[in-house]
Amino acid sequence: FSRLMAHLRRSTAVSDRAEIAVEIDPRRLSSEMCRALGSAGVTRASLGVQSFDPVVQTAINRLQSPEQTRAAVEGLRRAGVGGLNFDLIYGLPHQTVASAVETARLAAAMRPERFAVFGYAHVPSFKKHQRLIDEAALPDAATRHAQAEAIAETLEAAGYRRIGLDHFALPDDALAIAAATGRLRRNFQGYTTDPHQTLIGLGASAIGRTAEGYVQNHVPIGRHAQAIASGRLATAKGYRLTAEDKLRAAVIERLMCDFRADLGRLAAAHGFPLDTLVGDNRMLDRAIADGIVTLTNGLIELGGDRRFLVRVAAACFDAHLGETGRSHAKVA
Repeated sequence: FSRLMAHLRRSTAVSDRAEIAVEIDPRRLSSEMCRALGSAGVTRASLGVQSFDPVVQTAINRLQSPEQTRAAVEGLRRAGVGGLNFDLIYGLPHQTVASAVETARLAAAMRPERFAVFGYAHVPSFKKHQRLIDEAALPDAATRHAQAEAIAETLEAAGYRRIGLDHFALPDDALAIAAATGRLRRNFQGYTTDPHQTLIGLGASAIGRTAEGYVQNHVPIGRHAQAIASGRLATAKGYRLTAEDKLRAAVIERLMCDFRADLGRLAAAHGFPLDTLVGDNRMLDRAIADGIVTLTNGLIELGGDRRFLVRVAAACFDAHLGETGRSHAKVA
C-alpha cells in the first residue's frame, strides 16, 4: 500500500488538501497497517461493521466483535486517520429490530464521523456464496423497514444528522454541513462533498465518470492486465450522455440529496421546457396520486414520512426505465 501511494503521488499532482480514503476490514487490520495508512496520508477509513449480533454474524459467516472494531478505531485514530465511517446493514438473516438497535448503539458509542446504513441484497443467482443463507431466516419487507427506521432513530438520538437516503454524520462533519447548505452531491458511489464531475476508476471492472458520460474497464483481470501491458487503456465500453440525460441526472441528484427539486429551474438551466420532465410522465402522475410526492409550480417534494420512497420519485425521471416515454441515449 505504501508503494502504491508513493507511486500515485509521483505520477499525479495530489493536492495537500486531498481526501484519501480506504475501506477496511477491522478483523484483518494490524498495527503495522494502521501506521502505514497514517504515513501514506490516508484521511478517511470506512470500516465494515454490518451487525454485532453473534447469531447474525454466524449466519453470514462474518464473526467480528465490538472489541475488534473498537481496537481498529483506536489504532486508526492513533495513526492520524481523522475521518472514520461505519457501514451497517439491515435485513440480514435472523436480524431483529432489537439487535439492529443494539448494533447501532454500540457503533455510535465509538463515535465515527459518518455512518452508511444499507439494506442487505439477497441475490444468490449472482453471488453464489449467498446460496448458503437460509432464505426463511430473512426478514420480510415490513421488518426491514422497521429495522432501518430503528437504526436511524438510534443514530439521530446519539447526535448524528440524517443525510439523504441512507447516510448519517456528526453535525460538524463536512457531509452534514454540505447537506445543511444545499451543497450535498451524489454520484454512482454514493453521497459526497466532491463537486467535480470527473471520477477516474483504476483497476479491473472499475467505472469512471466524466462530464460527458461513463467508461468501464475490462472485468476479466487477464484482459485488463493485457491492455495495460500493451500500453493501451483498459476501457471495455463507454456511455455518452445526451443533453436530456444530463438534465435528468441533475433532477435525480437533487431529489436524492434534498428530497425536493425545482424542475422548472433545472429544465431551463439545461435548455429544456418543463414539459420535458412532466409531460406524459405516467410514473410521476401515479406518484402524485399515491401521495408520494407533491408537484406545485414545478417544485417537486417528498414529505418527511415519505422520504424512504425517494428512489420511487427519482425513477419518475429515469428515461432508461422506458416508462416515461423518452428516448434513450446511445452507447458509445
